[in-house]
Amino acid sequence: MIKQANRLNTVEEYYFSKKLREVSELIFSGESIINMGIGSPDLFPSKKVIEALSSSLSDEFAHKYQSYQGIFELRKAISDFYFRFFKVDCDPNYEVLPLMGSKEGIMHISLAFLNPGDEVLIPNPGYPTYLSVTKLVEAIPKFYNLSKKNNWFPDLSTLEKQDLSKVKIMWINYPHMPTGAAASLKQFEELILFAKKNDILLINDNPYSFILNDDFVSLLYVNNAKEVAMELNSLSKSFNLSGWRVGMLLGSKDNISKVLKIKSNMDSGMFYGIQKGAIQALSLEDSWFNSLNIKYEKRRKLIWELVANLGCDFDKNSKGLFVWAKLPERFKNSVKFVDSILKDKKIFIAPGTIFGSEGEGYIRFSLCIDEEKIIEAIKRCKK
Repeated sequence: MIKQANRLNTVEEYYFSKKLREVSELIFSGESIINMGIGSPDLFPSKKVIEALSSSLSDEFAHKYQSYQGIFELRKAISDFYFRFFKVDCDPNYEVLPLMGSKEGIMHISLAFLNPGDEVLIPNPGYPTYLSVTKLVEAIPKFYNLSKKNNWFPDLSTLEKQDLSKVKIMWINYPHMPTGAAASLKQFEELILFAKKNDILLINDNPYSFILNDDFVSLLYVNNAKEVAMELNSLSKSFNLSGWRVGMLLGSKDNISKVLKIKSNMDSGMFYGIQKGAIQALSLEDSWFNSLNIKYEKRRKLIWELVANLGCDFDKNSKGLFVWAKLPERFKNSVKFVDSILKDKKIFIAPGTIFGSEGEGYIRFSLCIDEEKIIEAIKRCKK
């Protein structure tokens, strides 16, 4: 038997990869499972976006290798988009890098900046990929705990008391997944000062700004933020393009060039048609987001009703694509609770512990499910 690389001993298969197989098997066996666990938009992209992809297929260069940096028009569209909504000015020639999804960006950034033994500050709870990628590149995860008491924002005074000499990267994610907490410009300014003081590359993962949120704030809006900061974003959630795999990274010319060294050795460019569709998406009018959020608002109110029926607490001020709910005190294990709901009510919900130990006692509901199914879930939980 050929032995696997040692780095694989540090990670497990992604929770949703395993759990969704189980859910699929239940559905195949005839069970009527309502899947509220995964954040994959079920709504269609704009017709204009699909038409832009389709009409591009007969272009002269449509089926050839593409630039590792993406075509200039896409980089310009990203730059214009960031200035339009975030008032952030980025040079499309050097400070913007299209990605095949922001998940790819997390790996590329880590490969570009981390050596084995470097430490990485990771939010707890937070997106599991920050941890798995850190382990895969043989860096050392260093968790910072987030709590409801501090509105899911890092306690920087506590972090300052720790030895940060080996920390190279700090991951942040606002609006935050899974809790839906937002960060203010003042808080971003505090984070930039912290990063500068401790010589840390600060990266905000920002794919949820346009979902049930009307206060668009980018980490890069802070004065001179690019000296120590980069920002990831994605078209997956805001434009219903999760399967297209379109993300972006913005930062200084120097930092982007480092990531490009990795990316140019990992792929041969994004498909031309997808780039043309992405350009159209980034130029959609504000009415696109308004119509999207009307649907999500209706769904969220129904999810709130479901959550209340389960006896859970939740924050109505949260942003993004999920509802983060606190289980009643009598339930000490979120995985067991989720498994019992799957067994008894045929509803799949994400347990908070997959996002870190501080997620224990919480569960997460996705808004990527139509109203009829949410109403059916409410009925099942009233029985």
